[in-house]
Amino acid sequence: MKDQTVCVHHPEVSEAGFRSLTVPTHRASTIVYDDMTSFKARGSRGFDGYTYGLHGTPTTRRLEAQITQLHGGVRSILTPSGQAAITAIMLTFLMPGDRVLIPDNAYGPVRFFCSDYLEPRDIAYTVYDPTIGAGIEALITPEVKLIWLESPGSGTMEVQDIPAIVAVAKAHGILTGCDNTWATPLCFKPLAHGVDFAVEALTKYIGGHSDLLMGSITVSDIELRQKIKLVIRDLGIGVSPDEAALALRGIETMAVRIAHVGRVALEFANRLSAFPAVTRVLHPALPGTPGHEFWKRDFTGATGVFTVLLNPGTEAALEQALSAMKTFAIGASWGGTRSLMAPISPAGERSAVLWEHRGPVVRISIGLEAEGDLWADVEKVFSAALSASLKSPAYSD
Repeated sequence: MKDQTVCVHHPEVSEAGFRSLTVPTHRASTIVYDDMTSFKARGSRGFDGYTYGLHGTPTTRRLEAQITQLHGGVRSILTPSGQAAITAIMLTFLMPGDRVLIPDNAYGPVRFFCSDYLEPRDIAYTVYDPTIGAGIEALITPEVKLIWLESPGSGTMEVQDIPAIVAVAKAHGILTGCDNTWATPLCFKPLAHGVDFAVEALTKYIGGHSDLLMGSITVSDIELRQKIKLVIRDLGIGVSPDEAALALRGIETMAVRIAHVGRVALEFANRLSAFPAVTRVLHPALPGTPGHEFWKRDFTGATGVFTVLLNPGTEAALEQALSAMKTFAIGASWGGTRSLMAPISPAGERSAVLWEHRGPVVRISIGLEAEGDLWADVEKVFSAALSASLKSPAYSD
């Protein structure tokens, strides 16, 4: 064999005695076959076999299997983002003339997808009150083919009565899907409550380090998985084994991270509830948060994201205080090791339920820094808000 060929063909080496604790990262576009018989029969391998790198390698399969196990499903599908997971479901199961119901607290791009992509293609959508529960029966028409859930809403924290909504959906033969990113399968398992699709933005807690983008769909019905796989195959959607490896690394510490951030977040939420500048704290584990009773009934714990409503008149002071934070970062995502704090604007995103609060709204994501360092930032931010609030005409009203 000439040197030029030796440069291309890697020699075989023994792997006897080698067993690593880490999952190997298998990168591949081309999958090779032992002979022509196996090559010609490659179509029979199905979605669980290996035919082309875009459709999976042992690295991505391992991540899918681990997520499936956590959710108690039969199969999981990886997508390039959490949003891609949601849209893959809608693209698969909604046809012209159909309608999807989405909650008013849904992740903003879900609403955009419905208005900007589905509606122009004659697929209608209705935005509903996330606290509607069994009352969703009133919105059911023959055109409704999917009910979307997000519980709790990652901005305004409403916990939905999922069993009640699922019961209505099943009575009408309607599919249900739930964005479970806040809870992760450690705190809530949608499939165990009858939901058809459990979606995670692996970008958040499963990745856990703010360095990857990925989503997943888990199902308990293999036929649902087959239909989605056909669509994402035809669209050319796949994920990188390198990012799957990052998710596999992150998932190993997820239980420890969530136990920590869940404890700290609830402690901070309780302390902030008594803070003079704070109108209200929205955290599923706090009584008074919409759907708290469903959180107590259905969830096994809480994670590290919650929302704080501030008194009117504190906007300018809040911006300055956020810019001066030492430990928290300002960012729109969450679920990583770094703590984040940023204003959000629920009023501009609501259409089914009027958002009545007129002051600023801040979402907090607790990370893994020392609690004292974090609280020092929190105290400074909300003390600045209090000072501004006391000077505001809105406060005296």
